[in-house]
Amino acid sequence: MKKFITYITAVIVTAALASCSKFLDVNENPNAPSDVPVEQILPNVLVSSVNIEIIGISNSPGVSGSLNQLGSVWGGYWAKATDGPSAASLFLLEETYAVEAMASDRDGRNFWEDIYKILTNYRNIETKASQEGHLAYAGVAKIMQGWHFMRLVDLYNNVPFEEALQGTDNATPAFEDGQTVYEKSVNLITNGIADIKNATPLSKHPAADDILFKGDMARWIKFANTVKLRALLRQSQTGNANYIDAELAKIAAEGSGFLSVGESAQVNPGYTDGTAGLQNPLWETYYRTAVGALTPAYNTIRPTAFLVSEYKRLNDPRLEKLYARAQATGEYTGVPLGTEDGAFSMANTSPFLGPQENGGQPGALFKRSTQSSVLLGSFESLFLQAEAAERGWISGNTKDFYNLGVQESLKYMEAVAGYADYIIQNEVDLDQAADKIERIIEQKWLSLNTINGFEAWNDYRRLGIPAIPQSLRSPSADPAYRPLRLTYRKSELTGNGEEVAKQGNIDPFTASVFWDK
Repeated sequence: MKKFITYITAVIVTAALASCSKFLDVNENPNAPSDVPVEQILPNVLVSSVNIEIIGISNSPGVSGSLNQLGSVWGGYWAKATDGPSAASLFLLEETYAVEAMASDRDGRNFWEDIYKILTNYRNIETKASQEGHLAYAGVAKIMQGWHFMRLVDLYNNVPFEEALQGTDNATPAFEDGQTVYEKSVNLITNGIADIKNATPLSKHPAADDILFKGDMARWIKFANTVKLRALLRQSQTGNANYIDAELAKIAAEGSGFLSVGESAQVNPGYTDGTAGLQNPLWETYYRTAVGALTPAYNTIRPTAFLVSEYKRLNDPRLEKLYARAQATGEYTGVPLGTEDGAFSMANTSPFLGPQENGGQPGALFKRSTQSSVLLGSFESLFLQAEAAERGWISGNTKDFYNLGVQESLKYMEAVAGYADYIIQNEVDLDQAADKIERIIEQKWLSLNTINGFEAWNDYRRLGIPAIPQSLRSPSADPAYRPLRLTYRKSELTGNGEEVAKQGNIDPFTASVFWDK
């Protein structure tokens, strides 16, 4: 593995941290752990955790990319206006399925390096907190390590785990198979929950520095259980029933349950209006700059034609909160992914809707420049619970979880006034579904639009739902030709080539991650 002795830069240190306005560098080298107190490291690493999801943390958006960008293209949400200012370059690699180019060190996708950097910082928190007896911090760090290790598996399948994060002590760590890493990640999360519960009252506990749950450790445990449930559902097609049953039993015995209504996991380090680099990253990247100008991404990104057709088919009230009508036609119009047809210009297609296009009122995604960043929404958690209940994995009524998931999504997207009429439609009502799992995933997909595109792509790989069209710029006419994973970064081939070679020749269009059956 490439030796990480670089630095990760905090986005913001909040007023709660002594009103410090300077950026804080945290040493990532585990051979020389930082003396910075854990309560100062935590908010910065949590910012990185949400940023890798939303905009990426290396270089500029559209070059290094983000998990949301990758998933929003391959998960069926994003296309491009053909005359947009970034039409030639924005998510070009995703649109053309150029997986090998994504492995490039120069202009590829830096997920491998960035996630291991984040993991190293959480490991430093765990080590320091454990040595000092601050188990609540150690527990949080273990939970987040579990989250990120599973992200690596979702992208690459086999990855280093036990021998990772050792810096110069082991620059060539052995890879472990994806299923093993998933199971060890779930164990990390389980151990993190135990640490939180075993933390003594006199030890340090996250408080204002916890920019995710504000020191609510009960919420951290619900979040941890929700991440575990997602990991188990990811394996629904593997036939690994005994393992899944055993882990579900542990969750039930722990007893805290999962994130529910009004319990979204959202990061806010103190986003500041009108200051470049300190606004909400989704807003500043995909809507408006600090001086109020529309961004190139806003002027280029459009919903896919398939997505718009699905919202229209269901008379979905989220459509008019998500997008503005096309300037030239007054219609909601999407774009076929990969089209180069000049008819799909900026004027003829629907951009995102924000307050300045909505009479000053919040849009579904763009509410205000200081809005919190969603790491895991309550709606996603409820749809996870709906699927698990329908499979007989957890107690509770499937339809109740499903209806609450729809309602929470509509509430988040400023469309809850339309819930009563929406939920009783035959094409939405769960009782009317020929396949309830399919309907749950369909509504989950509609709720994750641009919020967590990566999870949408994961569900598509796992279940093939919904029937997302292939990019028109695919190098193959075979409609089944889709990327199933990423290939290892060139930096890893250079620095740890012997271990990479052991993984064999990987065709990203036929070699899936372990849970993709």
